Amino acid sequence: MTVKAFLEVDSSWILKFEKVTEVTALKTAKPIMDSDEMVRKEGSTMGFAITDTLGDIVAQLPKAGEVFQNHRIDFCCGGNRALFEAAGEQNVDATQLVQELNALLDAASAADANEVDWTTAPLSQLVDHVLNRHHAYLNTTLPTLGELVTKILRVHGQNHAELAKVHQLFYTLKMEFEQHLIKEETLVFPKIVAFERTGSKDALEQAVAAIDELEKSHDSSGQVLKELRKVTRDYAVPDDGCGTYHYTFQKLEEVESNTFVHIHLENNILFPRLQRTSNAQSA
Repeated sequence: MTVKAFLEVDSSWILKFEKVTEVTALKTAKPIMDSDEMVRKEGSTMGFAITDTLGDIVAQLPKAGEVFQNHRIDFCCGGNRALFEAAGEQNVDATQLVQELNALLDAASAADANEVDWTTAPLSQLVDHVLNRHHAYLNTTLPTLGELVTKILRVHGQNHAELAKVHQLFYTLKMEFEQHLIKEETLVFPKIVAFERTGSKDALEQAVAAIDELEKSHDSSGQVLKELRKVTRDYAVPDDGCGTYHYTFQKLEEVESNTFVHIHLENNILFPRLQRTSNAQSA
């Protein structure tokens, strides 16, 4: 589906990068690898370092997002943090984490050279991908998931008071998502496509002007998702939970995973690319 076609359908997170320097890392963490250790074996490409930001790592290696999620590390809204910093917050050994990521990088490089590099792909192609993979998913999933969250509250709420909080948080998230998607689909993404098609500096500047607000929306949604995970104790279903209970928590966790990738693509790739393009145009 093209951007134009998607936007004609009636469809109801992005921090700016702040590079952590090597000096800062050495002041706040025990050195883990030297320059020789950075090159893992003769002839291999340069691997990741503990001072690399999460956003940069996932931009280069999308599968790293799954590794971070497994360790409960926020790589989307917290994408500007250095690896050693984020790992420390979750009591994860940064050395082992770097080794795991570099092994994954080697495997990915050898396995699939045809995967799209969103750091260099046309902006309109990235927009299409976000629309088709993430916006479409939310537009389809949120209404049904809302019914499920309400159902388990009605059936199990008397014995599990936390479900009232889950209900409240979900509908807050749903409202934020719907407003965010509409803004991107009707105002921001068309400007990006128009800029790429016509070279309109005005269209580019209008898209860039919306970044700050979109980033704040991402941060807000990210906080709600973190609260949902906390309230549900990592989506643990109680012993008396029925099949619907299990399915609802499974879908909530699925929304979290989809959203982390969604926000990463915008916060750590799309928005910085737009900003760099705008800066280059103004130079």
